[in-house]
Amino acid sequence: MIIKPKVRGFICTTSHPVGCAANVEEQVKFVEQQNIRGNGPQNVLILGCSTGYGLASRIVSAFGYGAKTLGVMFEKPGTEKRTASAGYYNTLAFEERARNKGLYAKTLNLDAFSQEAKAEVIEAIQADMGKIDLVVYSLASPRRKDPVTGEVYSSVLKPVGEAVTRKTLNTDSGEVSELTLEPASQEEIDATIKVMGGEDWELWMDALDQAGVLAPNAKTTAYTYIGKELTWPIYGHATIGKAKEDLDRAAQAITGKLQAGQGGKARVSVLKALVTQASSAIPVMPLYISLLYRVMKEQGTHEGAIEQIYRLLAEELYNPDRDPILDESGRVRVDLKELDDEVQTRVEQLWQEVTTENVKSISDFAGYQADFFRLFGFGVPGVDYEADVDPRG
Repeated sequence: MIIKPKVRGFICTTSHPVGCAANVEEQVKFVEQQNIRGNGPQNVLILGCSTGYGLASRIVSAFGYGAKTLGVMFEKPGTEKRTASAGYYNTLAFEERARNKGLYAKTLNLDAFSQEAKAEVIEAIQADMGKIDLVVYSLASPRRKDPVTGEVYSSVLKPVGEAVTRKTLNTDSGEVSELTLEPASQEEIDATIKVMGGEDWELWMDALDQAGVLAPNAKTTAYTYIGKELTWPIYGHATIGKAKEDLDRAAQAITGKLQAGQGGKARVSVLKALVTQASSAIPVMPLYISLLYRVMKEQGTHEGAIEQIYRLLAEELYNPDRDPILDESGRVRVDLKELDDEVQTRVEQLWQEVTTENVKSISDFAGYQADFFRLFGFGVPGVDYEADVDPRG
């Protein structure tokens, strides 16, 4: 099959196995070129391991520290007539590269929110890995089924308190327009917290701890994004922000439980804005990211997922020379280059100026689109997209 991108809204419904493999290889090579110092994690569980920051976490753990990795994903395999999801191809490529280097890498394709997934993961850890010393929580989903009640909750992307009007970018047409979002109801806020908050992270850590599969002084981190003034009405001070606040609650609760046993610590790690399948769906973010990319690339401070996670692990969580830099809420901050006053001031200036007519010239919309297609394995240098490939991977 000759595979081409097919885009519907903010989703690409096809993905390319060779392109995805090339993306993984590029990230592996970046990590292998770094001079990582000190002792890092040796047995790592990544919940949400197949794309973006979760995939980068697996790559840095394995190829930076030589860790055994167990990943949980919820991805679609390919058939003779239909491509797999990008995360499925990413994982096949990662596992092959890991095997070639003699690294243990196992992946379970499961609904991570379910009790069954927790049981299967614990069984795999007990069979093959010993004690887990790092748990990465990097799940992103628009809905979640409560494992106890069976009720399905759906998240919403709405402001809290009052309606918000902001510029937004149609990534299909390149049109810049204004979008007004009505405030969320309390029911919608609560549902979003159930999906995107810290409850499931806490359930995972409880299950692992009770099963006795956590190493003494184990670490766990959940990823979040905070942003600054431009995105706060849609992100930080909105339904997503309420869910992210619940991550802080969960981090404290998990740490308390770990400290009462064999020790350990939970931290929320704040990462920079990137083009991801999740961020593409959030109003305002594609325009903000396009402007941010231009400014940070001009300054030489732009980083992708692999650079961010390398810094998180090597410079913050496992730095042999110092403890991680924390904010007033105890979060690890790897997003400070984005939040630099000079960066934000320039983005704000461009935000005021941007229109449909000039968006391609004053933003890095081209870079945004390129990164979007690369998520699905398209537009990767060196890949022959006219070649016949097996969509089963």
